[in-house]
Amino acid sequence: MDILISFIVAIGINMLMFIPAFIWKTDKLTDISYAVTFVALVLFGFLTNVITLPKIILLAMISVWAIRLGTYLLVRIWKTGRDRRFDDKRDFFWKFLGFWLLQGLTVWVVMIPSTFFLGIDETYMTALSFVGLGVWVVGLILESLADAQKYKFINNVDNKGKWIQSGVWSFSRHPNYLGEIMVWIGVYLFVICSLPLSEKLVSLIGPLFIAGLIIFVSGIPLLEKYSDDRWGEDPKYQAYKKQVGVLFPKIF
Repeated sequence: MDILISFIVAIGINMLMFIPAFIWKTDKLTDISYAVTFVALVLFGFLTNVITLPKIILLAMISVWAIRLGTYLLVRIWKTGRDRRFDDKRDFFWKFLGFWLLQGLTVWVVMIPSTFFLGIDETYMTALSFVGLGVWVVGLILESLADAQKYKFINNVDNKGKWIQSGVWSFSRHPNYLGEIMVWIGVYLFVICSLPLSEKLVSLIGPLFIAGLIIFVSGIPLLEKYSDDRWGEDPKYQAYKKQVGVLFPKIF
């Protein structure tokens, strides 16, 4: 039942925010709604079930991640005014609606492991839970550093027309996405010890879905195409691509 209700909540929040976004043709609600939906789902699951210490930790994990990301995205969109990803969508009802539906669905799927966990009366932590917490911490730090470094880079007029290749961007072309994937792998590892086998298996869809979306659909492919179109003829950019891995550092 929690899974069904969380689905309704996730889609409902995004439909409510879609209406003003479409009416006023604004991108200032799209990304912030992503973070808001995560917070709403984790709070719903937390407050409507038995409260335990592991659940408090999970609430903190997801809330800290969402508030950090939501704040960054809000500052960025107010600075830029628009998001080029929606240039072919915001004026078209069904295309724009499709994005909002996908966003609500994404949050719901990614939150499946946490929703199962929050619905259990007795939760506990093992060594694997602490491994998951560690992976989450590293992922959060990496994602935060990547966003901060890129934001500072692109807002420096001396870097106009350049691509970032310093800091954590010197060993990964998409360190923010690597951090994002690690965050949700960490959450999965944190919760699975308390889940029955069937829910452990179903919950795999959470980290796999967000990783698949980032790697194959709406994350890396779009940014790689944008970068190739803009700098693909630049020998220095080609050298950067050869030296730096898409997600993981190149060892050889």
